[in-house]
Amino acid sequence: MTNFQESKEYKDRLEKIEKIKNILTNWNPLGEQAKSVSDLDNYDTEANDIYFHFVSEIDFQKSKNPLKRIQTITKEVLNEAFNLWLSDKECEKPAKNIMEILK
Repeated sequence: MTNFQESKEYKDRLEKIEKIKNILTNWNPLGEQAKSVSDLDNYDTEANDIYFHFVSEIDFQKSKNPLKRIQTITKEVLNEAFNLWLSDKECEKPAKNIMEILK
């Protein structure tokens, strides 16, 4: 284990990602289709991607409306990962829950 893996920052990040996973799993935007995704792992990759995009400005620049930003990140990550067509409205509630974790 590296020093970083023992740091509070790393542990906080893992805790936040786990909470995002729980939100995505409970929401389950894939519905019944989730059973057929062999490597879904409770939306682990997508939770990591949402967290990464929130803390970076590579693809989604920070704005005056962080909730809208989280909503857009959530929608884009899930749509791209699973070839979905989620709308902003469909992502609104999970984005609010995710925002509570990331603020």
